[in-house]
Amino acid sequence: MLVFQSATYGKVFVLDGALQLTEKDECSYQEMMTHLPLCSIPNPKKVLLIGGGDGGILREISRHSSVEQIDICEIDTMLIDVYREYFPNVAVGYKDSRVKLHVTDGADHELFESEFFEVASRALRGGGVVCIQAESLWCGSLDIQKLFSKCHQIFKGSIDYAWTTVPAYPSGVIGFLLCSTEGPYVDFRCPINPIDPQNYGISKQPLKFYNSEVHSAAFCLPSFARSVASMKPKNST
Repeated sequence: MLVFQSATYGKVFVLDGALQLTEKDECSYQEMMTHLPLCSIPNPKKVLLIGGGDGGILREISRHSSVEQIDICEIDTMLIDVYREYFPNVAVGYKDSRVKLHVTDGADHELFESEFFEVASRALRGGGVVCIQAESLWCGSLDIQKLFSKCHQIFKGSIDYAWTTVPAYPSGVIGFLLCSTEGPYVDFRCPINPIDPQNYGISKQPLKFYNSEVHSAAFCLPSFARSVASMKPKNST
C-alpha cells in the first residue's frame, strides 16, 4: 500500500502497483456508482457493498434516508485503517450507524463470471438492482456484447451500461453495468428517486459530481458501443 501527495490530484492511494483513488476525482466514481442504481428505484431499503473499503460509497449511500441497512464486505482491515488515517473525508462513510462491516471475501469468483452474476441475482429481491464496475469502453478485454448477453440470461430484468470520467484512471473513463431482477420495470436512464439536496448524509458536504442531468447523460454512449449496449434479448419487448 502506497499513499503519497501529488501536485495535481491531492493524496493518492496505490495498491499492489495499481492506482485506486485520488482525492481530486474520487467523487465522480463514488457518487455515480452509488446514485445510478439507488436513484433508479423507489425507497431502497437494504444495500450490500462488496469491496469499497475506502468508505466513499458508504458515504454516498448515507445520503439516502430510505436506506435502513448497509452491509459491506471487505477482505482487508489494514486497507480500511489506511483510508481512515489518510483519507478521512472518504472513510467518513464508516461513521454511519446503519453500516455493518463484514471482514470476509465478498466473492470467490471474478466479477464478470456467470457464477458471480447468478449469486448476485439470487440475492436480490423482486425489483432489486445491482451495479458493477465494468471497466472502460476503451478496454480491449471488455466484451460488451458478451457481457450483455450473459446478464440478460441471468437477471431477466433491465440491463444497461453507463460511464463516467475519472481523469486519474487509465483512459480517463470507467463504466458501470446495471441490472435488475424480474419485477417492476427499472428504467436506469430516468432517475425516479432524486436525492434531497439538503440531505448531505454523513459527509456533511454537498454532492460534487452527480445530479439528475449527469445521471441520464451517463447512458449516452459513443457509436462503437451504442448498438451493443442497446441490444435486447429476442424474447424482450
